[in-house]
Amino acid sequence: MVKEVMREIGNKSREFYEFVLPPVDMVMQNDSLVVTIDMPGFDKKEIKVRIHGHILSINAKRETIGEGTVVWRQRPNTVDKKIRLPMRVKDEEDLGASAKYHDGVLTLTIPIKTGKNITVE
Repeated sequence: MVKEVMREIGNKSREFYEFVLPPVDMVMQNDSLVVTIDMPGFDKKEIKVRIHGHILSINAKRETIGEGTVVWRQRPNTVDKKIRLPMRVKDEEDLGASAKYHDGVLTLTIPIKTGKNITVE
């Protein structure tokens, strides 16, 4: 009975982390928005990133590996996160965004669309 309760707590905990995680930081640098996302344990080929309109989508899925009886598992196996970007980005065809994945951290550099100044008369 205790094992079943612990397993259920572990499942709910993992589901919570899959919903809340990964942690995301956004910083303006020059004419770009730099987005840093912690995604430890994923391989870069398992991560898919897409920008559509003002929405940044991050999807990743990894295979669970390991033999034996799972006692506790909290690390998410999937990530499906959608983030509304705080500003307008350049057109998708000519976005010029870049992504790097190193040591479990995904770093996106997204050029922002700079608006023209409006003269008030």
